[in-house]
Amino acid sequence: MPEAKQSPSNQTPVEDTVRSPLVTEMGTTTIAENVVAKLTGIAAREVPGVYGMGTAARRAFDTLTDRIPGSQTNVSGGVSVEKGEKQTAIDLTIVVEYGTSIVEVAEAIRRNVIRAVEQGTGLQVVEVNIDVTDVHLPEDDEEAPAKDSPELN
Repeated sequence: MPEAKQSPSNQTPVEDTVRSPLVTEMGTTTIAENVVAKLTGIAAREVPGVYGMGTAARRAFDTLTDRIPGSQTNVSGGVSVEKGEKQTAIDLTIVVEYGTSIVEVAEAIRRNVIRAVEQGTGLQVVEVNIDVTDVHLPEDDEEAPAKDSPELN
């Protein structure tokens, strides 16, 4: 039995049907992925309950680079962006504060990121995926007791 074939006109990519202020008859504006990642990182960090972003290795690296005079803070750590001409999808890796509702923090991040990216770039955010990798405990902030070290004279 022969298979029914869909006509090519029915296979229009979703992105082609999306209207965007970035593509006009007067020209096209392109936005780099790192711009979307920075806006996302800033918006996510504004949400109460977010302790940090990225994997443990990423956070350790960021802590070291923050100590270097003149270095810039990496606001896009823990953010991965897949971007097209008119739409973008965003993946975040975060650490939440102990005692906060992960569901509420995740929803607040989604709202804030979508608002910031769509208003800032004109791109339509199709999804914001959030990977919670750790919970920051208050005890984690306590410094380890200083070991007795001999004084140098």
